[in-house]
Amino acid sequence: MNIRNLITYLLLILFLGVVQVLFLKNLALFGIAFVFIYLLGILILPVSVKTVPLLLIAFALGFFLDVFYETIGMHTSAATFLAFARSIWLRAISPTGGYVDTEEPSLNEMGLVWFLSYSFPLVFAYSMVFFVADQWGTSGFLGVLNKSFFSSIFTCLLAILVQLLFFKRRRGIR
Repeated sequence: MNIRNLITYLLLILFLGVVQVLFLKNLALFGIAFVFIYLLGILILPVSVKTVPLLLIAFALGFFLDVFYETIGMHTSAATFLAFARSIWLRAISPTGGYVDTEEPSLNEMGLVWFLSYSFPLVFAYSMVFFVADQWGTSGFLGVLNKSFFSSIFTCLLAILVQLLFFKRRRGIR
């Protein structure tokens, strides 16, 4: 990855973090489904990004959100877990020939079905970590599971919408 691409990705991650803080902080559907659009920045980083830099980026982004949300490490821990699980999940769903190093796991590059099978489990794992930390001991497991499931659906739908509206198309959607 060259310096231009690195700066582009970092600006995208920063922009998504600012959008999350300014516009989506209080957005919740029926008090159950929350949106975490800043995760899109971590999810679409190129496949060639190694685990340690990815963990550092996710930690910094989660810490940035924790400062503005006044959540004590919940976004940081969940985003760091997402970054850790991302490399494992990419290996698990790897195509037969592997990935191209410059390829980004986005909707435009990989198609809708692949993107959903890639992003939904990761966002669900993020949501589980986040809501377990949020409601530790105050709500039952079903409440955490309910919030995690619907927040994952809401986040994935909004991530698809953002990619369709604002990302340039390369190959089209399969």
